[in-house]
Amino acid sequence: MTRCVKLGQSTLSDPEAAVRDLHQQISQPNASLVIFFCSSRYDLAILANTINQLFSDTPVIGCTTAGEIGPEGYCDHSISGASFPADHFVASVARLDSLKLAEVGRLQTFAHSLVLRHENQKGELPNTFAMLLIDGVSQREDAVTRTLFNSLPTIPIVGGSTGDDLVFEDTWVFHQGQFHTNSALMLLMSTQCSIALVKSQHFVATDQRLVITAADPERRLVTEINGLPAAAEYARLTGVDVDDLNLMRFAASPVVVMIEGKEYVRSIRQANPDGSLSFYCAIEAGLVFRVARGVDLIENLRLSLESVRQSLGSPQVLLAFDCVLRKLEMGQNDDTARASALTQACNTLGFNSYGEQFGGVHVNQTFTGLAIGYPEEAQP
Repeated sequence: MTRCVKLGQSTLSDPEAAVRDLHQQISQPNASLVIFFCSSRYDLAILANTINQLFSDTPVIGCTTAGEIGPEGYCDHSISGASFPADHFVASVARLDSLKLAEVGRLQTFAHSLVLRHENQKGELPNTFAMLLIDGVSQREDAVTRTLFNSLPTIPIVGGSTGDDLVFEDTWVFHQGQFHTNSALMLLMSTQCSIALVKSQHFVATDQRLVITAADPERRLVTEINGLPAAAEYARLTGVDVDDLNLMRFAASPVVVMIEGKEYVRSIRQANPDGSLSFYCAIEAGLVFRVARGVDLIENLRLSLESVRQSLGSPQVLLAFDCVLRKLEMGQNDDTARASALTQACNTLGFNSYGEQFGGVHVNQTFTGLAIGYPEEAQP
């Protein structure tokens, strides 16, 4: 089978050279869309100028990351991308700016307008999905994801929170030739190719309960757990010294919340000097969490990707969003090469994110994605 989606990745450090390298790998006539994911350490102005020069006839969207995934596997300081041919894919994109002002009515109007525009373009293509790229430091992912999902009940949505290589200051999406911060992009894409959702979560809940008894939801800040100072109580329940709490400790022992009978991972970003805990996702007083324990990340990922192959065969591209905390765990356990081999076998294009979107829920420490099979006429 011939893959009509062209994938590429460049690890060159010079931004202009990296884009030229990527263009050489993925350029094709009559492309309906190019998607790219890039390190924030590139000079973004040079990156944008070169993209606009080389892909002048094709719509291009993308974002900054905390690590890139592509034909070279899991990488840092690279740019990965893909081009989608108009013969098999119709794409519609809209940008939502000023995320902190994105109240429900505005989000609903945004979603409905995009759907109406896309319906007028997609023709008879049977399979439609949505991809959301949203500012990973906006703290608006939960509300935006939930509202967009409710506004598009029949369309599967996956996505990731954009990154800035663990600086946690400014993250960017690329649209209409420029990088934008405090913004989100939503892609609707229709295709005759088969599609399948992917989710890999290598944590399961234990019996240890954490009740959020005091919190500042606007800042995703928990001040009390079980009526005690948050950091100290979390440290006690996970069996570590409060002074030893760090990003890797939090990655090893996240918490899990039950939503409609399903477990979703919630990750802690940092312990603060005042004894509070900052989270990567929405929290509020009264939430009941359970401490989670990890299972084999690589085996869990292998089984999830094998399930995709069983449902639609080997995908020609897998759009994937993998939490940066999973990346750190893989690095600590020398598992990055094994994970890269698994994603390379599925023709994966994606990035390490500050959060993942799946089924209308903003989650952490999860691999989410959407696999795209081959056109019907290319099936064996």
